[in-house]
Amino acid sequence: MLRREGWRDNHKRIYRLYSEQGLSLRLKLPRRNKSAQRRQPQPQGLYPNHVWGMDFVSDALFDGRRLRLLTVIDLYTRECLGICVGQNLRSTEVAEMLNSIALRRPLPQLLKTDNGSEFAGKMLDRWVYERGIRIDFSRPGTPTDNATVESFSGRLRQECLNENWFMSLEDARCKIEAWRIHYKLFAVIRFDSP
Repeated sequence: MLRREGWRDNHKRIYRLYSEQGLSLRLKLPRRNKSAQRRQPQPQGLYPNHVWGMDFVSDALFDGRRLRLLTVIDLYTRECLGICVGQNLRSTEVAEMLNSIALRRPLPQLLKTDNGSEFAGKMLDRWVYERGIRIDFSRPGTPTDNATVESFSGRLRQECLNENWFMSLEDARCKIEAWRIHYKLFAVIRFDSP
């Protein structure tokens, strides 16, 4: 405002004028750089089916349509328990995927996920509560909290998604399932070369 009227100003002059008039400026409080709580150790799997990790991976079909993959991993064995392929995956599809895995093996005590809307929804929350499973959300913007699943997602992208051209949703399901079976066989020998 002073500049428009032709006055030269700087922050020291403004401060002096405010002080002479008995005015005060609102001071901004400095941001805390430390977290309010100490970091707790992240739970890892102590035995098979103790902790499962879940994450979404996105890709596209040949015509540009969106493709979403839900991956579920046992964090102890690092085995891929399932990959659900679809275009719009919601909480209901996540619960259906977990139900289909539960037919083959026992449910975990803990699920580790990021803060995606599919994982934070009421549907999955009710599903987890009814089965007595705890859910552990990673801190926002911290993919290292779910590092095993993120590592698997990177391997899936590098070895399968970047190597294949998906013509349809069914084609994507077939190729991704074939890769999952190959990955499972490779995981049995603890990723040693044959």
